[in-house]
Amino acid sequence: MSNYKNTYNLPASQRLMTFDRPIVMGIININKDSFYSGSRYTEATDVVDRVSMMIAEGADIIDLGGMSSRPGATEIPLSEELDRLLPVLAELRAAHPELPISIDTYRSAVVRACHDIGIDMVNDISAGHMDPEMIDTVAELRLPYIMMHMRGNPKIMQQDTSYDNIILDILSDLSGQVAKAKVAGVHDLIIDPGIGFGKTVEDNYRLIKHLSTFKILELPILIGLSRKSFIYKSLSTDADHALNGTTAMHMLSLMNGAQMLRVHDVREAHECRVLYQKYLQV
Repeated sequence: MSNYKNTYNLPASQRLMTFDRPIVMGIININKDSFYSGSRYTEATDVVDRVSMMIAEGADIIDLGGMSSRPGATEIPLSEELDRLLPVLAELRAAHPELPISIDTYRSAVVRACHDIGIDMVNDISAGHMDPEMIDTVAELRLPYIMMHMRGNPKIMQQDTSYDNIILDILSDLSGQVAKAKVAGVHDLIIDPGIGFGKTVEDNYRLIKHLSTFKILELPILIGLSRKSFIYKSLSTDADHALNGTTAMHMLSLMNGAQMLRVHDVREAHECRVLYQKYLQV
C-alpha cells in the first residue's frame, strides 16, 4: 500500500472518500457514440434510473461524460457538451443530493458550469494538456482531480503508439503534470495510466502487469479498462461480450495496485472488490 493521503473531500455531496477499500466508479455517457452501447444515454430520466440501479449495486461515485473519447472520436462544440451535461446533472443532483458525482471532461469551462450545479470530482483524460486553464480551475474550485495519460487527443491518439519504455514514459508525463497540479494548489489527485488511449493491445497488458510501478507517485491509481478492445480482441469477440474478460482484468488490476475501478458493470465490479478484500484478509 502506498503512503498516499487516504481521505479526499467531496464538496457537493459533503462526503469523504476514503481508500480503505477499492472505489467503484460507474460510467454514464450522455451521447450516442461511446464505444459501448450499454453506457449511452440521452434522457435525464433514464440516467436517474440507471444511476439508482448503480447505487444499489455498489457504486461509490458516478462519472458523467457528455463527449465520447473512443479512438477516432471527433471533438464536439463546448455548447453541445454543456447542453448534454447540465440538464442531466441537475436532475441527477436533485434525485440524489448526497451522491458523489465526477465530470468526465477536459474543458475548464465545463467544470465551472457543472460546479455551479454541484460536482465532487473532475476526470480529465488529458491530465491538463488540452486546456491550459484546467489545472488552475480545479485548484480554485478545490475539486479532486483525476489525471489520465493520453497522447494527443482521441481523434489521433492511436496514430502514435511507440514508446521508448511505456512504463517510464507514462510515469514521466504523469509526474510532470502532478507536479504542476501540486504547485497550482490541487491537493486531491488521482492518476490513471490511460488504458486504451494511445496504446497497443500488448501495451495495455504491460501497463496492468507493471501497475505497481506507479505507486512511486504515492497517489491513488484509477484503472479504466471496462469492455475495452484489448480485452475483446484477445477473446475474438466484441464489447457486448467482454464482461467476463473485464472482470478478470479488474482482479489483476486490483492485485497489482489499482485503488479505483471505472466500470460499466457495477455489480460485477463490486463483487470483484469483495472477493479481493476477502483474499487480502486470509
